[in-house]
Amino acid sequence: MDNFEDVTEPVSPSGQFFNTPPLCSYVFGFLELEIPMDDSQTMYLFQNFLPINPRFSSIMVRDQDGKMMWKKIEAKPEDHMKVPIFPKSESIELYDQYFDDYVSKIMMERTPQDKPLWEMHLIKYPTSNAKGTLIFKLHHALGDGYSLMGALLSCLQRVDDPSLPLSFPSRKPSQLLSPKKGFFKWFPSTIFPFFNSFSDFGWSIAKSSMLKDDKTPIWNGEEGVESQPCVLSNLSFSLDEIKTIKSKLGVTINDVITGVIFYGIRLYMQEIDNKATTSNSTGLVLLSTRNIGSYQSIQDMTKADSKSPWGNHISFLHIPIPKLCQVSLSNPLEFVWKAQNIIKRKRNAFTVFLIEWLLDMELKLRGHEAVAKHIYGTLRNSSVVISNLIGPVEPMALANHPVKGLYFTMTGGPESINIAIMSYTRILRITLKTQKGFIDEQKFKLCIVRAFEVISKEVMGIPNKNKDL
Repeated sequence: MDNFEDVTEPVSPSGQFFNTPPLCSYVFGFLELEIPMDDSQTMYLFQNFLPINPRFSSIMVRDQDGKMMWKKIEAKPEDHMKVPIFPKSESIELYDQYFDDYVSKIMMERTPQDKPLWEMHLIKYPTSNAKGTLIFKLHHALGDGYSLMGALLSCLQRVDDPSLPLSFPSRKPSQLLSPKKGFFKWFPSTIFPFFNSFSDFGWSIAKSSMLKDDKTPIWNGEEGVESQPCVLSNLSFSLDEIKTIKSKLGVTINDVITGVIFYGIRLYMQEIDNKATTSNSTGLVLLSTRNIGSYQSIQDMTKADSKSPWGNHISFLHIPIPKLCQVSLSNPLEFVWKAQNIIKRKRNAFTVFLIEWLLDMELKLRGHEAVAKHIYGTLRNSSVVISNLIGPVEPMALANHPVKGLYFTMTGGPESINIAIMSYTRILRITLKTQKGFIDEQKFKLCIVRAFEVISKEVMGIPNKNKDL
């Protein structure tokens, strides 16, 4: 029988269904360093990371009533700090391969349930991108990407002035209704989202259960993809160039990058199988349900009355990937316009909250494993999963080690392609996690790059339009 004197809090419903046989998910954060770290600095990081949240020194146990609880234990550095040894080499290309193989291996491994559900992996070897790399592996049961990346960022300092907090681009939450509108202006903008919401909600339920995407070069409907090897690759784009495209088209940064990704996906399909360019394919976009403008500090997140409490506060939207037809081939900007229209319509609807309500009801009636199966089915029936986080504006340092790059990914889902987007300083990073042996990751990367270059070239002659994010 467990000793429950050190039980700190109940495991949240989302914490339970992210740690089940159908769905065991992790968030990986990568810090690329400009100078290598040593073991003493890693210990400094461990000591600063551990107190951020009691869950980092807790395990899941069942109490006398059968409820899952977080139980406090002693977290030992040797259980969480991993420093791999690679074969000696004079070649950066070989170190790149060792790094890729190691990352692929740890993305497939589950952390032991008798220890706190996180690890840090210190790669002391140089790669093409950095002199050293620090990898955070954090179980999704501990919190969502917003919470976990917030914990990671709380260990870092601004390079220009460590006494100042990190700052982030502002995020203006969308307003569903404007109180200043008169009735006749308000009515259409309310009634249409109302009907759209239920239409999208019904389609979302069908997509999560019985309505699958067409089989294509990016989705083959295989069982057990989550347990197969994957490949991680990265693309970097100038945030200034993306902002220029955004201003000229009068859209948002999300519209631009979503249009680029969707166009790149169709170009990849065209390369492999031209018939797939008109397939019914879906992107599942993971969204935060936090109604906030920017990041909160860890101290604010862990307060009892926090506007954005620690934990998992996520939902999802199904976005149909526009088909590649003659019109879009002659004018690739159609992918950006379509992304804008679809995202704007769905963002102004209530679908996200209806999905959240559905999961809550399913949890109460059928339990957390049923919810896990529902989420698993939602991921499996979609061709690609997309998520994004906003990173700091200023360069950061970890224990006086400048951070050159920052990116993240997620594992545990049955999708063949997972795309994670994150900004840091003036760079936007797109991280591709692809199923090994099924997706040609090099060709896929080139298609995304080509999509960006074509769209960027198309907008160069268009006059600027001033529009906020």
